Amino acid sequence: MKDPDAHIVLPETISKEPLGPVVRQGDSVWEDIVRWSLNVMIEAEEYGITSANADSMKTSENPAIKRLVGAEGELGAAFGLDNEWSLRIIKQVGNYGESYKRNIADPGILPDRGPNQLWTKGGILYVPPAR
Repeated sequence: MKDPDAHIVLPETISKEPLGPVVRQGDSVWEDIVRWSLNVMIEAEEYGITSANADSMKTSENPAIKRLVGAEGELGAAFGLDNEWSLRIIKQVGNYGESYKRNIADPGILPDRGPNQLWTKGGILYVPPAR
């Protein structure tokens, strides 16, 4: 938008279907990478993994956290990626909450996350475990 102040996001909910990243049809490998990149950000928020503490989580006692940051398992291999691909996402972009705050809440677009909260906080964000 040339003049962002000339636009507002209306508070009314006009749709509730889940929307997410979209990729071109027929590229299932890229689709998996994009979908799991978002899932990693959501799961990282659920486990309290942030851009600031992601490296330290490699020594966690929780096997799910260790898988998420690439310290255990072979999640990246399923997508043709190395095992630290998810760690780099978290370190460079942050978890979902960090990204939402920086790109949506802080600029004033939608300060209240509403349904964009984790399921554990009354929202609808839930992802399968990274395996």
